Amino acid sequence: MESTTPTAPSEPECTTAVPDANGYVPPTACNANYGFYPSWGWNLAFAVFFGITTLIHLVQMFVYRKWFSWVVVMGSLWELLCFVFRTIGARDQQNQDYVIVSTLLFLLAPLWINAFVYMIVARLVHFLLPNERVLSMSPRWLAKIFVTADVASFLIQAVGGAMLASTENSDIKITGQRIYMGGIGVQLFFVLVFAVVTVVLFRRLERKINNGTLARSRSWVRPLVLVLIAVILLIVVRVIFRLVEFGGGVSEANPILTNEAYVLGLDALPMLIALIILNVVHPGLVLKGPESSFPRGWKRRSRAKSEGTEPLSDFELGHRDGA
Repeated sequence: MESTTPTAPSEPECTTAVPDANGYVPPTACNANYGFYPSWGWNLAFAVFFGITTLIHLVQMFVYRKWFSWVVVMGSLWELLCFVFRTIGARDQQNQDYVIVSTLLFLLAPLWINAFVYMIVARLVHFLLPNERVLSMSPRWLAKIFVTADVASFLIQAVGGAMLASTENSDIKITGQRIYMGGIGVQLFFVLVFAVVTVVLFRRLERKINNGTLARSRSWVRPLVLVLIAVILLIVVRVIFRLVEFGGGVSEANPILTNEAYVLGLDALPMLIALIILNVVHPGLVLKGPESSFPRGWKRRSRAKSEGTEPLSDFELGHRDGA
């Protein structure tokens, strides 16, 4: 008979700890949902401020009748809901549903704000620089390309974020981390390209302002473009932070994941500032009148028919009309 040598049982990677009054256990415990002790007060403060800016954006959408502003309302609302769940979760830290929902909202909400900036700049080119192109693109195609890129980044980040938020399996978390970082990388690339677009727009508008050929809402054009540049910079700060955060791994050994101040100061705060300054200098202050919006497809086709130029493709119409 073959003798068998008994093997020592492997030590568990973690142990179940007894939660405190708010459900907190150390990050090394099996039943830990947080790498830090979440602050009820700070999360509540962010929830209140995001709630205020969400309400203002909603009111401004109706006041200025800029219906595309629903995009920034969604971004602000997702931030609000994120911090509502984080606030509730700070007092019920064993409830994993709060962690999953708040994490996904936190990771994805800024993409709505990103898309809103793309849409504003495209409309500014259409309204203030008619028949001009930026980077050889008409305003309509400018919006389509960058918003499509933002949607693609959104989907990639959603897949990675879901894997990060909904599992404790380390292998799945690592895969989710890589997918999410890939989506963040796509977002950063297009944001940087769009920063060039915005600077080109700013220089063209500055020339028109200085030579007196820009009369439409002139006093608010420069502040709005400067706000858009500031929002883009805030988005870049947030994206770089997330790349650094997940580049350090998804374990308690990563100091960024064990200190809530990092995500509050380098993700939540930049997005809150971005939303507030868009409240202060709303695009509706510049984009006034029917010419400030892209004409709908049936209107463009009717105009082409009346001019005797039908049929033209949407691509041809976009380049002909600068829309």
